[in-house]
Amino acid sequence: MQEPPASPTTTTTTTTTTTTATIPTKLYLLLSTSLFSLLFILSLSMPHQPPSTYNPPSPSSLFPTHQPHRLLSDPPPDPPSPPTPPSIAYLISGSNNDSGRILRLLSSIYHPRNQYLIHLDRSAKQAERDALALAVQSVPLYRAAQNVNVIGKADFVYPRGSSSISATLHGASILLRLPGKWDWFINLSAADYPLVTQDDLLHILAYLPRDLNFVNHTGYIGWRESRKLKPIIVDPGLYLVEKSELFYATQKRGLPDAYRLFTGPPSAILSRKFMEFCILGTDNLPRTVLMYLANTASAQSVYFPTLLCNSRQFYRTIINHSLQYSIVDNKQEPRPLSSNDFDDLMESGAGFASPFLPDDPVLGRIDQEVLSRNPGNPVPGGWCLGEPGNDTCTIWGDADVLRPGPGARRIEKHITGLLSNGTFRSRQCVPE
Repeated sequence: MQEPPASPTTTTTTTTTTTTATIPTKLYLLLSTSLFSLLFILSLSMPHQPPSTYNPPSPSSLFPTHQPHRLLSDPPPDPPSPPTPPSIAYLISGSNNDSGRILRLLSSIYHPRNQYLIHLDRSAKQAERDALALAVQSVPLYRAAQNVNVIGKADFVYPRGSSSISATLHGASILLRLPGKWDWFINLSAADYPLVTQDDLLHILAYLPRDLNFVNHTGYIGWRESRKLKPIIVDPGLYLVEKSELFYATQKRGLPDAYRLFTGPPSAILSRKFMEFCILGTDNLPRTVLMYLANTASAQSVYFPTLLCNSRQFYRTIINHSLQYSIVDNKQEPRPLSSNDFDDLMESGAGFASPFLPDDPVLGRIDQEVLSRNPGNPVPGGWCLGEPGNDTCTIWGDADVLRPGPGARRIEKHITGLLSNGTFRSRQCVPE
């Protein structure tokens, strides 16, 4: 028996179902292809834009009280350059038969950056003065640097009279007129000697304000009032050609009330600005005090402390220490230093010491152990480029290069103590 043919309705339904399932698939493929093509065309037609950057807040806004940190990949920062070394003007004073001591002192404090003026007073013969000038001129280093001069027309100097102030101001005025701008003035005698190298001293002074003045001073007069300030003297060095004794008057005078007197040792480290005030300034105080002290014993120890402490411009620049070491005896006079004082000299932190006897063995020890100086040669410094062993300063380098040693640490410790012990201001120009 033969099956009946399939119903037309059934066949039609099957065909319709197959067609309907195929159409969505083709439509999706067409839409995807069109969308991809459109995006590709747009990417080619649009101009290229750089990616936006994100700017983070600065470290100062995030941490106002903190320093920005350094990434490990950053190069290390350059160390700060050291300050320019200062220059010192030295006045070296001596008397009869002091030429050898002066030349030794000059070698021990020599540096090409400094200026040196030598005064051999009229107690010495003119032949000794001429021989000293020739000895200075014969040194190739001094001749090349042209920073060592000798006063040809000398003055009489009486340490207990006012002629010592006149000689000091005379030397300072010459140094102010020499070429080259120096920063500090130091007056040394033939009996003084350094305890540090010039590289040590210049290195420490480079970090200090250039207007500071290092002067031992006190407003306490006491026994000095009757023995040194009230008596009237006449200094023959101010008006006589030949040396003579000081003349003491029978009468005495009172102390001034227009200004207050201060006193201290004659050694000091004084700023150029203050020396210009003493010699070139328009303020009349330096001349007024000088005229008063013209007839006063030991005027040298009174003049500079009195000017500093009575001047509104300078009384806050004074440090109550001259950076010089000395020991006084029962008569309040400095006693000669010897090898027995060597350890105390090193522990003092001072830059200079006084007085020393001529050719005392302690000077040789200072040369060898402290200054590393050979006899007749200057102290080696950063400017000396010669081979070590003999005379390293036969070859000269840059005078701005310093090579500080242990002396710089000693004097740094001392000055730091003077400035940070809480008594720096309270010890300035205290009237007693």
